[in-house]
Amino acid sequence: MIIGMTYDLKDDYLKQGLSCEQAAEFDSEVTIAGIQGVIENLGHTVDRIGNISALVSRLAAGHRWDMVFNIAEGLHGLGREAQVPALLDAWSIPYTFSGPELMALTLHKGRTNAVARSLGVPTADYTVITRLADLDAVSLPFPLFAKPVAEGTSKGISDRSLVRDAAALREVCAELLAAFRQPVLVETYLPGREFTVGLLGSGDHSRVAGVIEVRAVGQGDASAYTYENKQDWTRRVAYELVDDEAAMGAARLALNAWRALGCLDAGRIDVRLGADGAPRFIEVNPLPGLNPESSDLPILWRLGGRSYDALIQEILHSALGRISAAETAGVATGIATGVAAGVAA
Repeated sequence: MIIGMTYDLKDDYLKQGLSCEQAAEFDSEVTIAGIQGVIENLGHTVDRIGNISALVSRLAAGHRWDMVFNIAEGLHGLGREAQVPALLDAWSIPYTFSGPELMALTLHKGRTNAVARSLGVPTADYTVITRLADLDAVSLPFPLFAKPVAEGTSKGISDRSLVRDAAALREVCAELLAAFRQPVLVETYLPGREFTVGLLGSGDHSRVAGVIEVRAVGQGDASAYTYENKQDWTRRVAYELVDDEAAMGAARLALNAWRALGCLDAGRIDVRLGADGAPRFIEVNPLPGLNPESSDLPILWRLGGRSYDALIQEILHSALGRISAAETAGVATGIATGVAAGVAA
Protein backbone atom coordinates (compact mmCIF):
# COMPACT_ATOMS: atom_id res chain seq x y z
CA MET A 1 0.00 0.00 0.00
CA ILE A 2 0.96 3.64 -0.42
CA ILE A 3 0.39 5.21 2.99
CA GLY A 4 0.56 8.96 3.41
CA MET A 5 1.55 10.58 6.70
CA THR A 6 -0.01 13.81 7.93
CA TYR A 7 1.61 15.53 10.90
CA ASP A 8 2.71 18.86 12.35
CA LEU A 9 6.49 18.98 12.70
CA LYS A 10 7.44 20.92 15.82
CA ASP A 11 10.66 22.34 14.36
CA ASP A 12 8.73 23.95 11.48
CA TYR A 13 6.57 25.94 13.88
CA LEU A 14 9.47 26.91 16.14
CA LYS A 15 11.21 28.35 13.07
CA GLN A 16 8.06 30.37 12.37
CA GLY A 17 8.34 31.99 15.79
CA LEU A 18 5.96 29.93 17.94
CA SER A 19 7.06 29.47 21.55
CA CYS A 20 7.94 26.05 22.95
CA GLU A 21 4.59 25.96 24.78
CA GLN A 22 2.64 26.95 21.66
CA ALA A 23 4.34 24.14 19.73
CA ALA A 24 4.23 21.61 22.57
CA GLU A 25 1.59 19.38 20.97
CA PHE A 26 3.44 19.01 17.69
CA ASP A 27 5.64 16.08 16.76
CA SER A 28 9.39 15.67 16.60
CA GLU A 29 11.30 14.04 13.78
CA VAL A 30 11.87 11.10 16.14
CA THR A 31 8.13 10.36 16.18
CA ILE A 32 7.58 10.74 12.46
CA ALA A 33 10.63 8.66 11.55
CA GLY A 34 9.66 6.02 14.12
CA ILE A 35 6.18 5.54 12.68
CA GLN A 36 7.50 5.62 9.11
CA GLY A 37 10.07 2.93 9.90
CA VAL A 38 7.47 0.56 11.33
CA ILE A 39 5.13 0.98 8.36
CA GLU A 40 7.94 0.48 5.85
CA ASN A 41 9.15 -2.62 7.67
CA LEU A 42 5.69 -4.06 7.07
CA GLY A 43 6.28 -3.68 3.32
CA HIS A 44 4.29 -0.51 2.65
CA THR A 45 5.49 2.67 0.96
CA VAL A 46 5.31 5.82 3.09
CA ASP A 47 4.74 9.24 1.56
CA ARG A 48 5.36 12.10 4.00
CA ILE A 49 2.66 14.71 3.38
CA GLY A 50 3.08 17.02 6.38
CA ASN A 51 0.59 19.52 7.78
CA ILE A 52 -2.82 20.63 6.54
CA SER A 53 -1.39 23.23 4.16
CA ALA A 54 0.75 20.58 2.50
CA LEU A 55 -2.23 18.22 2.37
CA VAL A 56 -4.38 20.83 0.62
CA SER A 57 -1.65 21.44 -1.97
CA ARG A 58 -1.13 17.74 -2.58
CA LEU A 59 -4.85 17.04 -2.94
CA ALA A 60 -5.24 19.97 -5.33
CA ALA A 61 -2.36 18.57 -7.39
CA GLY A 62 -4.18 15.26 -7.72
CA HIS A 63 -2.14 13.17 -5.27
CA ARG A 64 -3.93 10.26 -3.60
CA TRP A 65 -3.03 7.48 -1.14
CA ASP A 66 -4.45 4.09 -0.24
CA MET A 67 -4.76 5.41 3.30
CA VAL A 68 -3.25 8.07 5.55
CA PHE A 69 -1.62 7.62 8.94
CA ASN A 70 -2.82 10.85 10.51
CA ILE A 71 -1.22 12.42 13.60
CA ALA A 72 -1.81 16.08 12.61
CA GLU A 73 -2.91 18.18 15.59
CA GLY A 74 -3.77 21.35 13.66
CA LEU A 75 -2.89 24.92 14.56
CA HIS A 76 -5.97 27.14 14.56
CA GLY A 77 -9.41 26.94 16.17
CA LEU A 78 -11.25 24.68 18.58
CA GLY A 79 -11.86 22.21 15.74
CA ARG A 80 -8.23 22.01 14.66
CA GLU A 81 -7.85 18.26 15.21
CA ALA A 82 -10.86 17.66 12.96
CA GLN A 83 -9.54 19.56 9.96
CA VAL A 84 -7.31 16.88 8.38
CA PRO A 85 -9.85 14.07 8.90
CA ALA A 86 -12.57 16.24 7.37
CA LEU A 87 -10.46 16.87 4.26
CA LEU A 88 -9.65 13.19 3.90
CA ASP A 89 -13.34 12.32 4.25
CA ALA A 90 -14.17 14.82 1.50
CA TRP A 91 -11.75 13.01 -0.83
CA SER A 92 -12.83 9.52 0.36
CA ILE A 93 -9.35 8.68 1.59
CA PRO A 94 -9.34 6.41 4.66
CA TYR A 95 -7.12 7.19 7.63
CA THR A 96 -6.12 6.12 11.11
CA PHE A 97 -7.87 7.30 14.26
CA SER A 98 -11.23 8.96 14.74
CA GLY A 99 -13.20 11.13 12.35
CA PRO A 100 -13.83 14.89 12.41
CA GLU A 101 -17.06 14.74 14.41
CA LEU A 102 -15.34 12.96 17.30
CA MET A 103 -12.15 15.04 17.10
CA ALA A 104 -14.14 18.29 17.22
CA LEU A 105 -16.08 17.09 20.25
CA THR A 106 -13.25 15.74 22.36
CA LEU A 107 -10.91 18.70 22.00
CA HIS A 108 -13.53 20.73 23.90
CA LYS A 109 -13.39 19.28 27.42
CA GLY A 110 -16.63 20.91 28.56
CA ARG A 111 -18.71 19.50 25.72
CA THR A 112 -17.02 16.12 26.10
CA ASN A 113 -18.02 16.08 29.78
CA ALA A 114 -21.61 16.90 28.84
CA VAL A 115 -21.78 14.09 26.28
CA ALA A 116 -19.95 11.63 28.56
CA ARG A 117 -22.43 12.33 31.36
CA SER A 118 -25.37 11.84 29.00
CA LEU A 119 -23.90 8.41 28.18
CA GLY A 120 -23.63 7.45 31.84
CA VAL A 121 -19.91 8.14 32.29
CA PRO A 122 -19.21 9.90 35.63
CA THR A 123 -17.22 13.14 35.53
CA ALA A 124 -16.36 15.80 38.08
CA ASP A 125 -18.96 18.54 38.52
CA TYR A 126 -17.97 21.39 36.23
CA THR A 127 -18.82 24.63 34.50
CA VAL A 128 -17.37 26.47 31.52
CA ILE A 129 -16.27 30.10 31.87
CA THR A 130 -16.35 32.12 28.65
CA ARG A 131 -15.94 35.52 30.33
CA LEU A 132 -15.15 36.69 33.84
CA ALA A 133 -18.77 37.68 34.46
CA ASP A 134 -19.67 33.96 34.30
CA LEU A 135 -17.85 33.48 37.61
CA ASP A 136 -20.65 35.29 39.44
CA ALA A 137 -22.90 32.30 38.82
CA VAL A 138 -20.42 29.60 39.89
CA SER A 139 -21.79 27.68 42.86
CA LEU A 140 -19.39 24.72 42.91
CA PRO A 141 -17.71 24.18 46.29
CA PHE A 142 -14.00 24.83 46.65
CA PRO A 143 -11.38 23.60 46.01
CA LEU A 144 -11.77 23.86 42.24
CA PHE A 145 -9.50 23.20 39.28
CA ALA A 146 -9.21 25.52 36.26
CA LYS A 147 -7.69 24.80 32.85
CA PRO A 148 -8.14 25.81 29.20
CA VAL A 149 -11.10 24.03 27.67
CA ALA A 150 -9.36 22.93 24.46
CA GLU A 151 -5.63 22.34 24.95
CA GLY A 152 -3.50 19.22 25.08
CA THR A 153 -0.10 18.34 26.55
CA SER A 154 -1.30 19.90 29.85
CA LYS A 155 -0.91 23.38 28.37
CA GLY A 156 -2.27 26.00 30.75
CA ILE A 157 -2.19 23.62 33.72
CA SER A 158 0.15 24.65 36.53
CA ASP A 159 0.42 24.45 40.31
CA ARG A 160 -1.89 27.51 40.35
CA SER A 161 -4.70 25.62 38.61
CA LEU A 162 -5.86 24.27 41.97
CA VAL A 163 -7.79 27.19 43.50
CA ARG A 164 -9.21 27.42 47.00
CA ASP A 165 -11.21 30.65 47.00
CA ALA A 166 -13.12 33.00 44.70
CA ALA A 167 -10.31 35.54 44.43
CA ALA A 168 -7.81 32.94 43.25
CA LEU A 169 -10.34 31.50 40.80
CA ARG A 170 -10.96 34.91 39.25
CA GLU A 171 -7.24 35.60 38.95
CA VAL A 172 -6.43 32.26 37.31
CA CYS A 173 -9.42 32.43 34.94
CA ALA A 174 -8.46 35.95 33.87
CA GLU A 175 -4.94 34.77 33.06
CA LEU A 176 -6.12 31.71 31.12
CA LEU A 177 -8.75 33.62 29.14
CA ALA A 178 -6.14 36.18 28.11
CA ALA A 179 -3.35 33.72 27.38
CA PHE A 180 -5.27 31.06 25.46
CA ARG A 181 -8.21 33.05 24.06
CA GLN A 182 -10.66 30.24 24.72
CA PRO A 183 -13.07 29.29 27.52
CA VAL A 184 -11.86 27.87 30.82
CA LEU A 185 -13.09 24.60 32.29
CA VAL A 186 -13.68 24.88 36.03
CA GLU A 187 -14.38 21.63 37.82
CA THR A 188 -14.53 20.14 41.29
CA TYR A 189 -11.02 19.14 42.27
CA LEU A 190 -10.48 15.38 42.44
CA PRO A 191 -7.88 14.74 45.17
CA GLY A 192 -7.28 11.03 44.59
CA ARG A 193 -4.95 8.92 42.46
CA GLU A 194 -4.58 9.70 38.75
CA PHE A 195 -4.53 7.03 36.07
CA THR A 196 -3.91 7.02 32.34
CA VAL A 197 -5.69 4.17 30.56
CA GLY A 198 -4.45 3.09 27.14
CA LEU A 199 -7.09 1.90 24.67
CA LEU A 200 -6.73 -0.03 21.42
CA GLY A 201 -9.30 -0.89 18.77
CA SER A 202 -12.79 0.28 17.86
CA GLY A 203 -16.32 -0.57 18.95
CA ASP A 204 -16.75 -4.05 20.41
CA HIS A 205 -13.20 -4.84 19.28
CA SER A 206 -11.69 -2.20 21.58
CA ARG A 207 -9.78 -3.20 24.69
CA VAL A 208 -7.65 -1.81 27.49
CA ALA A 209 -3.94 -1.87 26.65
CA GLY A 210 -2.89 -1.13 30.22
CA VAL A 211 -3.20 1.34 33.08
CA ILE A 212 -0.46 3.51 34.50
CA GLU A 213 -0.57 5.62 37.62
CA VAL A 214 0.94 9.09 37.26
CA ARG A 215 2.68 10.29 40.44
CA ALA A 216 4.65 13.46 41.08
CA VAL A 217 8.19 12.94 42.38
CA GLY A 218 11.02 15.30 43.32
CA GLN A 219 10.04 18.86 42.41
CA GLY A 220 6.96 17.69 40.51
CA ASP A 221 3.58 19.37 41.07
CA ALA A 222 1.50 17.01 43.21
CA SER A 223 -1.87 18.64 42.48
CA ALA A 224 -2.12 17.45 38.87
CA TYR A 225 -0.28 16.33 35.73
CA THR A 226 0.86 19.88 34.95
CA TYR A 227 2.61 21.27 31.90
CA GLU A 228 5.90 21.47 33.80
CA ASN A 229 5.54 17.88 34.96
CA LYS A 230 4.88 16.68 31.43
CA GLN A 231 7.76 18.63 29.88
CA ASP A 232 10.29 17.51 32.51
CA TRP A 233 8.76 14.09 33.01
CA THR A 234 12.01 12.20 33.65
CA ARG A 235 12.63 14.20 36.83
CA ARG A 236 9.16 15.26 37.97
CA VAL A 237 6.92 12.26 37.27
CA ALA A 238 6.90 8.51 37.92
CA TYR A 239 4.79 6.17 35.80
CA GLU A 240 3.85 2.81 37.26
CA LEU A 241 1.91 0.06 35.54
CA VAL A 242 -0.87 -0.86 37.98
CA ASP A 243 -3.61 -3.46 38.17
CA ASP A 244 -5.06 -3.11 41.67
CA GLU A 245 -8.79 -2.73 42.30
CA ALA A 246 -8.81 1.07 41.87
CA ALA A 247 -6.85 0.84 38.63
CA MET A 248 -9.21 -1.79 37.25
CA GLY A 249 -12.15 0.44 38.15
CA ALA A 250 -10.51 3.22 36.15
CA ALA A 251 -9.97 0.79 33.27
CA ARG A 252 -13.63 -0.23 33.19
CA LEU A 253 -14.76 3.39 33.22
CA ALA A 254 -12.32 4.26 30.42
CA LEU A 255 -13.36 1.36 28.20
CA ASN A 256 -17.03 2.21 28.67
CA ALA A 257 -16.32 5.84 27.77
CA TRP A 258 -14.20 4.86 24.74
CA ARG A 259 -16.96 2.69 23.32
CA ALA A 260 -19.78 5.07 24.21
CA LEU A 261 -18.07 8.03 22.54
CA GLY A 262 -17.17 5.96 19.45
CA CYS A 263 -13.40 6.46 19.49
CA LEU A 264 -11.35 4.53 16.93
CA ASP A 265 -8.06 2.61 16.74
CA ALA A 266 -6.07 3.87 19.74
CA GLY A 267 -5.88 6.58 22.36
CA ARG A 268 -5.93 7.19 26.06
CA ILE A 269 -8.36 8.29 28.72
CA ASP A 270 -7.32 10.02 31.93
CA VAL A 271 -9.18 9.09 35.10
CA ARG A 272 -8.85 10.47 38.62
CA LEU A 273 -10.35 9.35 41.91
CA GLY A 274 -12.64 11.70 43.79
CA ALA A 275 -12.76 12.31 47.52
CA ASP A 276 -15.16 9.36 47.75
CA GLY A 277 -12.61 7.05 46.10
CA ALA A 278 -14.76 6.58 42.99
CA PRO A 279 -13.21 7.09 39.52
CA ARG A 280 -14.16 10.08 37.37
CA PHE A 281 -13.52 10.68 33.68
CA ILE A 282 -11.10 13.60 33.17
CA GLU A 283 -10.54 13.64 29.42
CA VAL A 284 -10.04 11.50 26.35
CA ASN A 285 -7.28 11.83 23.78
CA PRO A 286 -8.36 10.07 20.56
CA LEU A 287 -5.23 11.35 18.76
CA PRO A 288 -2.54 10.17 21.19
CA GLY A 289 1.06 11.29 21.20
CA LEU A 290 3.27 8.59 19.69
CA ASN A 291 6.76 9.76 20.59
CA PRO A 292 8.51 6.44 21.30
CA GLU A 293 10.32 7.89 24.31
CA SER A 294 8.07 10.44 26.03
CA SER A 295 4.40 10.02 25.05
CA ASP A 296 2.07 8.45 27.59
CA LEU A 297 0.65 5.67 25.40
CA PRO A 298 4.09 4.38 24.27
CA ILE A 299 5.34 4.65 27.88
CA LEU A 300 2.37 2.58 29.07
CA TRP A 301 2.92 0.08 26.28
CA ARG A 302 6.66 -0.16 27.01
CA LEU A 303 6.09 -0.73 30.74
CA GLY A 304 4.01 -3.74 29.74
CA GLY A 305 7.08 -5.23 28.04
CA ARG A 306 5.93 -4.60 24.48
CA SER A 307 7.76 -2.98 21.58
CA TYR A 308 7.00 0.34 19.92
CA ASP A 309 6.79 -1.48 16.57
CA ALA A 310 4.02 -3.67 17.96
CA LEU A 311 2.04 -0.61 19.09
CA ILE A 312 2.13 1.03 15.65
CA GLN A 313 1.24 -2.29 14.05
CA GLU A 314 -1.80 -2.59 16.36
CA ILE A 315 -3.00 0.88 15.32
CA LEU A 316 -2.50 0.16 11.64
CA HIS A 317 -4.19 -3.25 11.96
CA SER A 318 -7.22 -1.66 13.63
CA ALA A 319 -7.60 0.98 10.91
CA LEU A 320 -7.13 -1.50 8.07
CA GLY A 321 -9.67 -3.83 9.65
CA ARG A 322 -12.27 -1.06 9.80
CA ILE A 323 -11.60 -0.03 6.23
CA SER A 324 -11.83 -3.61 4.93
CA ALA A 325 -15.06 -4.25 6.81
CA ALA A 326 -16.61 -1.04 5.51
CA GLU A 327 -15.61 -1.77 1.92
CA THR A 328 -17.05 -5.27 2.18
CA ALA A 329 -20.30 -3.74 3.42
CA GLY A 330 -20.31 -1.32 0.48
CA VAL A 331 -19.55 1.82 2.49
CA ALA A 332 -17.38 4.54 0.93
CA THR A 333 -13.93 4.23 2.49
CA GLY A 334 -13.62 7.86 3.52
CA ILE A 335 -16.92 7.76 5.35
CA ALA A 336 -15.96 4.38 6.78
CA THR A 337 -13.47 5.94 9.15
CA GLY A 338 -16.37 7.55 10.95
CA VAL A 339 -18.79 4.63 10.98
CA ALA A 340 -16.72 1.48 10.67
CA ALA A 341 -16.58 0.87 14.42
CA GLY A 342 -20.19 -0.12 14.17
CA VAL A 343 -19.67 -1.98 10.89
CA ALA A 344 -16.71 -3.94 12.26
CA ALA A 345 -18.57 -4.76 15.45
